[in-house]
Amino acid sequence: MKITHIKANDRGHMDHGWLNAHHMFNFANYYHPDRMGFGSLRVLNDDIIQGGTGFPTHPHNNMEIITVPLEGALEHKDSMGNEGVIKSGEVQVMSAGTGVLHSEANAHAKEATNITQIWVIPNKKGVEPRYDQIKFSFDKNVLQQIVSPNEEDAGSWIHSNSWFNHGVFEEGETFTYELHTPENGLFVFLIDGQLDIKGNIIEPRDGFGIEEADSVEFQVKKDSRFLLMEVPMNQ
Repeated sequence: MKITHIKANDRGHMDHGWLNAHHMFNFANYYHPDRMGFGSLRVLNDDIIQGGTGFPTHPHNNMEIITVPLEGALEHKDSMGNEGVIKSGEVQVMSAGTGVLHSEANAHAKEATNITQIWVIPNKKGVEPRYDQIKFSFDKNVLQQIVSPNEEDAGSWIHSNSWFNHGVFEEGETFTYELHTPENGLFVFLIDGQLDIKGNIIEPRDGFGIEEADSVEFQVKKDSRFLLMEVPMNQ
């Protein structure tokens, strides 16, 4: 098993005033020679957006973009005609494909909103852009699938052989994640709490990648909330 541990305070950090951004991998003006991504997982940003501010309209293409608000709410508008608000307890999926314009803004005038935005390299280019938004629960001690490659499965779907799960687990719990395919790796983003993975202690906002494993065992050291992202490693 090969591991990659990116500690919270070792991420890229940009404070623009209206936006306080932490980058797990290379993004914008942040560059680290060993942080090009994790397989097809290209971007994992942890953004705090101040009230009444946001990202103006900008383009994307040929990327699968997954946004999960951690606190607060995010207003979305795009060139496909989608317009609305995504809140904590929801996930937004956008396949940029041949090209899409969108804007994102804090839906609150005064309170900050915290989101994590994830980009995954797709397994096919030039697809028709699409948008999806779903709700998920905070049921404890169960992995909830929020993204998969299969339209008929639970959660939303993307153009990638990837599976994302959201978990809220209580202290003292243990569980095992079985990977769907041996060519994939698993990346853990711990939102809150503390996890033990094979003797490695994972703290809040750490990223932890596992390669060359069929399954991964977890011990929950403190009440925890996290995202598990199984992604292809050959992209």
